[in-house]
Amino acid sequence: MDIKRAKQEIKDAVEAYLIKNEYGEYEIPAIRQRPVLLMGPPGIGKTQIMEQIAKEMGIGLVSYTITHHTRQSAVGLPFIREKEYGGESCSVTEYTMSEIIGSVYEKMEQTGCREGILFLDEINCVSETLAPAMLQFLQGKTFGTHRLPDGWIIVAAGNPPEYNKSVREFDVVTLDRLKKIDVEADFPAWKEYAYRQGIHQAVISYLDLRRENFYRMENTVDGRRFATARGWEDLSRLIQVYEMLGKTVDRDVVYQYIQHRGIAKDFANYLELYYKYRTDYKVEDILKGIWNRSVLEKIQSASFDEHLSVISLINAKLSGMFKECYLADAYIGKLHGYLICYRENRSVTMLDDVRALAEKDLEEQRHAELLTRQQEHILLRAADTLSRFSRNIKGEISAPDKAFDEVRDMFAGEKEELDKMISRTSEALDNAFRFLEDAFGESQEMVSFVTELNAGYYSVWFIKENGSDLYYKYNKGLLFDERHEGVVRQMDEVESILNTGIK
Repeated sequence: MDIKRAKQEIKDAVEAYLIKNEYGEYEIPAIRQRPVLLMGPPGIGKTQIMEQIAKEMGIGLVSYTITHHTRQSAVGLPFIREKEYGGESCSVTEYTMSEIIGSVYEKMEQTGCREGILFLDEINCVSETLAPAMLQFLQGKTFGTHRLPDGWIIVAAGNPPEYNKSVREFDVVTLDRLKKIDVEADFPAWKEYAYRQGIHQAVISYLDLRRENFYRMENTVDGRRFATARGWEDLSRLIQVYEMLGKTVDRDVVYQYIQHRGIAKDFANYLELYYKYRTDYKVEDILKGIWNRSVLEKIQSASFDEHLSVISLINAKLSGMFKECYLADAYIGKLHGYLICYRENRSVTMLDDVRALAEKDLEEQRHAELLTRQQEHILLRAADTLSRFSRNIKGEISAPDKAFDEVRDMFAGEKEELDKMISRTSEALDNAFRFLEDAFGESQEMVSFVTELNAGYYSVWFIKENGSDLYYKYNKGLLFDERHEGVVRQMDEVESILNTGIK
């Protein structure tokens, strides 16, 4: 299965393991809570989905790469204890608490999360001395004499033997006690994630054209050549930062992340053309509704790959605008929620109390490790704005009602900026459709553009919230209604999860 389905399977398993009956007992007792074994090629996102699951479910996460451990660090150090059996005293070997088990208790103390996931990566690459203890842990959830706390679920991950020479196979006795999930690299599933994470549009569009290069693992006489999802994501971030610094990403830089000479060369060439098209076609002007006949003739006479690259450039700019609107809308919603508290008690000092509440929420949720970076930025922005509001009214207006009116006006100014941003983005989306109409009409290029809009979380959110007549015209005309509705359903399901931890 793909990584998206695997993530849902793990979430379902954790939810099932943690449900309790009316007596406070787990419906599936700990002994029957099979550890999840996630098996798949390296670099497809197995570790990342564990972080996502923990934050989305509001539970703790302790993560270890098990190859870094010896038997002593995993099981604990031996010591001698005197005990009495049958009236006779004898010396017995016991063990200190495992570092891994100890880390779980430390996480519980640090975050206040009594339930969570213990994630053990590279589980099938343990050393010869650690292997028996690890098998015992998977089967009985104990290291030595110390047991994993109730409410903590074991999820392990490993690579098949064709990707790692040091793996060892589990026996049937162990496998019969695990919930095994096999995962494969899958570009469509990764593409949804890529739009959500803001992966560079050149990477997304290149892989859309060359899907066979998304995940490659080849053995040659010169060694192993490979390209992985992890490599593409890390390369994407480097490209984005290099663009800020005005630096060039050439094939040698690409090869540092995509260690397959042919693919690195091909992508470097594509990236160079991508930048050229951005200059030649002046995408920002297109989104402002500015283009002439020569631009249309140029793109109409170009190759189909060039058409798709220009569409990708248009989509990249729009995607940034959609995301900017999404974050601004979430910030306004959070700010409004805190100002409702202020409205209930209209005093200048109460605004300081609300600001303190926002800062307290931020610190508590940081401490509990429940915030995504995006959620943290939203809370930070709301707290900073409340501080600014407080500074602007303190000492100037003492009458509570007048102070409230001033705060309301300041909030209206923030809301007006959001409305302007949404208006600019709606106009840019309409201009993109009109340009594609002029250039291609109802063609494969329009299909590609609407497909990309339906694949992006932020684009679907924007259209769902603000509408777009031209989008609905082509979405319906090109028979994309089902796909759009599917993304909307998914969005409705995860919207509350996105706000986990934000009160």
